[in-house]
Amino acid sequence: MSEALQPAPAPTAFAGLETALARERERVDLALREWSPRGASPAVQRALEDSLFAPAKRLRPVLALLVARVLEAPPEPVLPAACALEMVHTSSLILDDLPSMDDARERRGRPACHVAHGESTALLAAFALQARAFEILATGWPAGPDAAARAVLAQDLGAAIGLDGLTAGQELDLAMTGRALDFATLEFIHSRKTGALFTCAARIGARAARAEPRQLAALGSYAKNLGLAFQIVDDVIDAAGDRLAAGKDVGQDSRKTTFVSFAGVAGAMALAAELSAASVAALEGFGPAAEPLRELARYVVARRR
Repeated sequence: MSEALQPAPAPTAFAGLETALARERERVDLALREWSPRGASPAVQRALEDSLFAPAKRLRPVLALLVARVLEAPPEPVLPAACALEMVHTSSLILDDLPSMDDARERRGRPACHVAHGESTALLAAFALQARAFEILATGWPAGPDAAARAVLAQDLGAAIGLDGLTAGQELDLAMTGRALDFATLEFIHSRKTGALFTCAARIGARAARAEPRQLAALGSYAKNLGLAFQIVDDVIDAAGDRLAAGKDVGQDSRKTTFVSFAGVAGAMALAAELSAASVAALEGFGPAAEPLRELARYVVARRR
């Protein structure tokens, strides 16, 4: 049996990694409190804070911190940029849930922002989060990179959500609602909607450590495959939890094609394992220092929530 098709390790095998992820997540949560937007009207402030501070995995900013550590850069100078990335990610979730987009009623176990606060307030909260993210990169922070380096980070972040990034993925996702997809189209959608911000996270950490171009490319490949594997496992978890609880077959009656409805649970998990293996392979030249990233790639497939 190939490595890609081996059964996923039990989540308890990752206790050390889960502890490390929780520690970094707490670091990110504290930094978000410091760097989050302030001064909005009470309604918009409540909406953006409800969305930004809802319980979350913080995997994208944590990935940026892990990459920096692997390349022997301290986490503190990376944190504000990682927070900017998480603000942009949160804004994308607010927009993704809108009635004109995916029309989702819940997000992170809570009412979606537009449900709790109204559609116009949700839009303003999303714009405020994006504006604050780029303001952070423009103005800088103590011990952070210089203006030229921050401009590159802003360019990376803009590209991740732009016309060949998240925007492109969301546009095609909406256009293909209710229509059959081939695998190439499905991969395009999620490599932009999910993979682009994962790749940006890795680039933030790598640039903070002044990575060489070959390291930057390898870490980008690692993160893109990691993001796709993460999305596929999310599809499996959502299908098994929501649809089976509702008494439906997995993948049945969905408006949108997911990796599960396309390939079934077994096929989706096999693909996630292949992507995890590809992530690990991208780190071949990094040696033992990159073991936390390798373990993260395996964990993303093994997790059950």
